[in-house]
Amino acid sequence: MGGLPVTLAGKRVLVLGTGIAGTAAAEVTRELGGTAVTVDANGSADHLDVSELELEAFDLVMASPGFAPHSEAVRACEAAGLEIWSEMEFAWRVRRPGIPWVMVTGTNGKTTTTQMVGAIAAAGGLDVRVCGNMGIPVIHAAREECDLVAVEIASLQLHFAHTISPHAAVCLNADDDHTDWHGSLEAYRADKAKVYQHVRVACVYPAADRLVESMVEEADVIDGARAIGVTLGAPAVSQLGIVDGVMCDRAFLDSRHHEAIELAHVEDLDHLVAGDVPPYLALNALAAAALCRAVGVAPEAVRDGLRGFRLDAHRTAWVRDVDGVAYVDDSKATNAHAVEAAFGGRAPRSVVWIAGGLAKGQEFSSLVSAIGPRVRAAVLIGVDQAPLADALARHAPEIPVVSIAPGEDVMQRAVEAAGGLAEPGDTVLLSPACASMDQFRSYADRGEAFTRAVEALDR
Repeated sequence: MGGLPVTLAGKRVLVLGTGIAGTAAAEVTRELGGTAVTVDANGSADHLDVSELELEAFDLVMASPGFAPHSEAVRACEAAGLEIWSEMEFAWRVRRPGIPWVMVTGTNGKTTTTQMVGAIAAAGGLDVRVCGNMGIPVIHAAREECDLVAVEIASLQLHFAHTISPHAAVCLNADDDHTDWHGSLEAYRADKAKVYQHVRVACVYPAADRLVESMVEEADVIDGARAIGVTLGAPAVSQLGIVDGVMCDRAFLDSRHHEAIELAHVEDLDHLVAGDVPPYLALNALAAAALCRAVGVAPEAVRDGLRGFRLDAHRTAWVRDVDGVAYVDDSKATNAHAVEAAFGGRAPRSVVWIAGGLAKGQEFSSLVSAIGPRVRAAVLIGVDQAPLADALARHAPEIPVVSIAPGEDVMQRAVEAAGGLAEPGDTVLLSPACASMDQFRSYADRGEAFTRAVEALDR
């Protein structure tokens, strides 16, 4: 694994998807002398249905995340015997050789951790490309001259990954998500576990998570790769952890059996949140530090990188106060676990909750039971309102629920409805628990629509 990139000269590539990943794959295919035929999510290529294409004439397929394994297009390609690559597999195959990759997956925390890797690596003097579901497309990033590629990778992008061989990788968690795409929770977790396949240096994992630890134990890694745990307590040998507020490395030093070295202080994260640093954020920082240490970044760069780091937009981001009500954008919370983290972190006691979108097969009973005592009212948006509405009716029937029909100005109508339900001292929190693509281009587009609607409230 991890040898020289393939050549696409003379190859005919079927690209499933016309979004960012598909466009990048088609561009690079042509740059490398191949021919690309692109099929959009509706199954048409130049007004042809995929079933009308002579699939045997293609050499391989690049499948964007919009095409699930059970989609007709993917099944037809498999029946034709075509090799299918994900966006990430494609990027790995056409990459610039000799540049290490580190990869981050997990139900929650992927973007924050990947961006922390970028901040720490840059503080250590590396020219790093941070990519995946943010920034430049990974297919383009993989072909640039740099020192390190830091990749956020989702389970959807791991499914059709075969030969990627990163220097280091982490799965932060593997809670219930995307079961509609994968078909089951077990299949979802199996794809998450693929992040550890062919790792060269370090398989990083949360030491308290036995499920993820078992993924590391079962991974087929390159000889010499080590399991590196991260913990909120004192680190054992081959772990990073915390002692009296100090983040310590007892993994990437020759004398690890006898001592640890200081990397940073938990208080170096204080600027990111109001109040105490939540445990998940400290674990994200430890995981990012471990990935960077695996590629040789100096200990002091961890401190410098974390001090200069800023959270991604649309993650519990305060927008403004209107008539004593705070409006907070947490559009990046696309599953139940991320919403619960938001309520456990910066969310105050009384919240008017805007939620909904594409539910992705999730069940919300546990979420509603956990956050219900802090919700004054709920405003539901999106095409999959029923799962959230049912959970609220069963587990918190006392909470008023307003349903906003899809259509023009949906976010404006939702914000106005939420403002009408809120009282001074409350927070209107957009924390959808669902994907955004039913009515928005992305979670960022949804968050920006929320911000615009809030800014328009008193005009």
